Amino acid sequence: MKSYTYITAIVFFITYFTVSAQAEITFETDVIDYGTIKKGDDGLREFKFTNTGSSPLFITQVRSSCGCTIPKKPSDSIMPGAEEVIKVKYDTSRVGPIRKTISVSSNAVNPVVALQIKGLVEELEEVE
Repeated sequence: MKSYTYITAIVFFITYFTVSAQAEITFETDVIDYGTIKKGDDGLREFKFTNTGSSPLFITQVRSSCGCTIPKKPSDSIMPGAEEVIKVKYDTSRVGPIRKTISVSSNAVNPVVALQIKGLVEELEEVE
């Protein structure tokens, strides 16, 4: 009976410390609205986030739903309490509505986060 109690206590402590010491990613916003922009305008935007967990955060992969959107992740780990950004560059040579999803994979409690960009790219007005 004593060995069962010890095993239960060990499993409890291992589970407690494993679950409590995790990274957590918290974004300022999960949607960036470009609004209405002109063809050729700057398509670079940043999603700001904080590691609100208690262990280092590692962004393992950042993917876009389309080749017209290029995301860039931080290369280093993000310590607890630290802030960082994921840069997203949309190809504004494409005229029309913007509706894209960026998937962020990490070691956080929420291992995959979906971010979105939206807006409208209009043709340049012709000058006569």
